Amino acid sequence: MPKRQYDCRYGCAVEATLDVIGGRWKGVILFHLMEGTKRFNELHRLIEGCTQRMLTLQLRELEQDGVVKRTVYPEVPPKVEYSLTEFGRSLEPILLLMREWGEQYTAQLTQQKQAHDSVEVAVET
Repeated sequence: MPKRQYDCRYGCAVEATLDVIGGRWKGVILFHLMEGTKRFNELHRLIEGCTQRMLTLQLRELEQDGVVKRTVYPEVPPKVEYSLTEFGRSLEPILLLMREWGEQYTAQLTQQKQAHDSVEVAVET
């Protein structure tokens, strides 16, 4: 699916942010790149469930948006590394808050499931 083209007029700033980091894999890719430079296969191993094609597409979009830098070394076979740009590093606080919120959310889901399961057990007895 081609990325939407904008003429710098977003409906709101949240829309602009989500255009860059939205989607299933971009946030995960950026989160792993916060730890430092990674090669493609290293990223692919870290992100279970993401196909090579999807990882390539997401990395290209992040590179076009100026948050990821792709470095190609003139070797045989070619060595390619990905890292966050200085602008990409500005997303770190957002990504850390997203992780914190996700941890709280999954804890809440676990509590709700446990409460639901204990109610079912009580009803059965």
